[in-house]
Amino acid sequence: VQLVESGGGLVQPGSSLRLTCLASGFSIDTMETYRVSWFRQAPGKQREAVSCSSASDGNQYYANSVKGRFTISRDNFKNTVTLHMNNMKTEDTAAYYCAINHGIFCSPSASDYKSWGQGTQVTVSS
Repeated sequence: VQLVESGGGLVQPGSSLRLTCLASGFSIDTMETYRVSWFRQAPGKQREAVSCSSASDGNQYYANSVKGRFTISRDNFKNTVTLHMNNMKTEDTAAYYCAINHGIFCSPSASDYKSWGQGTQVTVSS
C-alpha cells in the first residue's frame, strides 16, 4: 500500500489546517480493513501518534495534546484519511506522517504500521 500526504503548510496560531492521506495499491481487500493513523515528528523529538481511525466501528484515538482540536475522518470509497486541525498551536509544528496497517483496532505504536507516507510539513508560527 502506498500513501501520499498533502495539505501541510505555514499557518498562524489559532488557525486551521487539513491534511489528507491518499492510499493506493490495495490488492484484494480495501482500506476498510485497515487501521489508519497520523503521526508527527518535530526536530529532535521522537515520532508520536496523533490520531488513529480503527477499521472496526469507527473507533478513534487522539493524543492528549490534540484532543478537542483535531478530528480524524476516513472515506473508504475514496481511500482517503483526513486530519482536521483546529486552534493550532506552535507546538503542533512537525512533519506529519500517514501510516496504515492491516488490523482492526487502533495502535499508537509506530512499529505496528507497515506502510508510511513521505510526510508533509506543518509549521505554526506567528
